[in-house]
Amino acid sequence: MNESYRQYLIDGERAGARYALTAPRNVPFGIAGSQMGKRPGSSLEFIDHREYQPGDDLRRIDWSSFARSDKLTVKLYRDEVSPHLDVVIDGSRSMALEDSPKAQATLGLAAVFATAASNVGYAHTAWVAGDGCRQVGNGTDRPSIWDEIDFAYRGDLSTSFVKLPPSWRPFGLRVLLSDLLWPEDPLTVLAQFAERATAVVVVQVLAKADANPTERGNIRLIDSETEAVQEIFLDPVAEKRYRDALACHQESWHLAAKQTGAIMTTVVAEQILSDWRLEALVAAEVLSIT
Repeated sequence: MNESYRQYLIDGERAGARYALTAPRNVPFGIAGSQMGKRPGSSLEFIDHREYQPGDDLRRIDWSSFARSDKLTVKLYRDEVSPHLDVVIDGSRSMALEDSPKAQATLGLAAVFATAASNVGYAHTAWVAGDGCRQVGNGTDRPSIWDEIDFAYRGDLSTSFVKLPPSWRPFGLRVLLSDLLWPEDPLTVLAQFAERATAVVVVQVLAKADANPTERGNIRLIDSETEAVQEIFLDPVAEKRYRDALACHQESWHLAAKQTGAIMTTVVAEQILSDWRLEALVAAEVLSIT
């Protein structure tokens, strides 16, 4: 990991101390029918199965399922299902463009969410979606010691989720941090991301130049992921076309979020890094001020 990023994890962890993670109001009840708790549960009520992982308690292996499918699975109980946060960082190259602070703000926001989750008794796991979706180094610990995060991926999130499927916690809360600036169908991505989740939050992280381009004249554009080059002339007419296209793209994400029961909001990276005031996330009722 680029060590210059670590300061933003530290800053986000510090900022997150002022916030508490909250379950969005539109999904107050878990799939199993009980309200999401703010402290780890102790019930032994059976909830679901998941694939066996090294280190799991052998007493919880479902041997009858193994006999039927020849696959090792373990039984999950209430105390293993809730409360948990999975926070997913988009590791695409577009997140770390030169002279753009999107990567720094994204890392800081991931740290904010993890810390805010810890403040109300949630466990957390941090992931990076790149050439497969994998857990970041030390991703279950405090954000300031996370490691192995890079922004070098040249594909889309749907492919990342399929190539190396992540073991996100069933019935937990999931947060996706991304600029969302790729042509992939939003509903396809969110259907994958929201599967077996109790609540889903999508935070679009844009740079000022993404949200409000100010350059004029002849501009050379280089696609950060395909390296394709395009020469354009940016005037007020072209700028309006861009703004209209961005608004249409965002609307398609809001529609997909509505269809999947997700909460979506947009933040500007420079504003986040200037003061760490997170009004948009508080207004969306995914964070509250402690």
